[in-house]
Amino acid sequence: MLPMLAASVLCHDVVTLTNVPALSDVAVSVRILQSIGCKATHKNGCVSVMPPEMPGSAISGELMRTMRSSVFYLAPLLVRTGRAQIWMPGGCRLGARPIDLHLSGLAQMGARVEEQPNGALTLLAPDGLSGADITLRFPSVGATETLLMAASSARGETILRGAATEPEVTDLARFLQSAGAAIAGVGTRTLRVRGSDCLMGARYEVCPDRITAATVLCAVAGCGGEVLLTHIHSAHLARVLQVLRDAGCMISASGEDSVALASDGALHAIEDLQTGVYPGFPTDAAPLLAAALLRARGESLVTDTIFENRFACSQGFAALGARVCVQGSALRVRGVERLRGAAGLHAPDLRGGAALVIAAMQAEGESRITGAEHIGRGYEDIAALFAPLGASIACA
Repeated sequence: MLPMLAASVLCHDVVTLTNVPALSDVAVSVRILQSIGCKATHKNGCVSVMPPEMPGSAISGELMRTMRSSVFYLAPLLVRTGRAQIWMPGGCRLGARPIDLHLSGLAQMGARVEEQPNGALTLLAPDGLSGADITLRFPSVGATETLLMAASSARGETILRGAATEPEVTDLARFLQSAGAAIAGVGTRTLRVRGSDCLMGARYEVCPDRITAATVLCAVAGCGGEVLLTHIHSAHLARVLQVLRDAGCMISASGEDSVALASDGALHAIEDLQTGVYPGFPTDAAPLLAAALLRARGESLVTDTIFENRFACSQGFAALGARVCVQGSALRVRGVERLRGAAGLHAPDLRGGAALVIAAMQAEGESRITGAEHIGRGYEDIAALFAPLGASIACA
């Protein structure tokens, strides 16, 4: 949903997004929108944005460094003002996360990129952007979303080849279509976009978060128990469900918007799992699955092919008594019979923090996790999320 908030700047009327959780990243996005002149509010799961006739063209370094998704404001500001001045974005420290695909694609559409030694970036397109035939060397979700936004308001037609097909990309495309964008090939590797100089407002319901659903599924799989998830898109979780089924969980789906999982907490090891671009196993779910496998019978190997530092949470796993070993971008897990609670655990990043919560729920005794601000970036209230399942989590 964060790219949609940025894309609202492209519109010339009120944008209303529903089903938006109260995440800290959403709060930062609202502050960014307000800082460039938008009237933006977030209340009761609904974000309302009214862009000004001429938004500001610069975002402060303080706001940019708070979250990586601030990079999504590049294209909208460039389209609306002919200029975008930002700083290199922040967010979770998962290793190298270059934005070169964003910048090279925008350059192909006519933007001039100026990088400053202090980390500032200025993009200029005083005459606007023009459609281009762009091929991504890697199906980057972020770059696909940036270029999709730019193409929606560029002159002429843009063909984006090698595009990402993650549900979040499809959701952004559907939102832009609801605002009047002409986009063909949604959900495929090739997107054709005919630009419009006047996107209108829209009211759009954001797609349910598949990683929040995966978090609950992995927690129940590792701890043992039963859960019924509703208001989801089960197809978006197909690979996650298959892996959990392979690990010994009983899974059933009744329709496209619900799934039930039952686990006795005695999982089988997953010998060699690799993350991949959609429809592969999602990188964000890799540490969540690893946490579920800490007590599995046998040895598991989970490899992340996207980020080099995905398993920074392994130190916390070890503090709980898990037998884990980081090998490059992979985590080797040798299942143990029991875990023990520990103080001094630290959430290194968003999904690593959620993985520590899953591990701590399996441990005997109490655990304390600092760095909860990372978890709040992607979960509205993780304590409330697990409370109905019997977990006792207190947020200090």
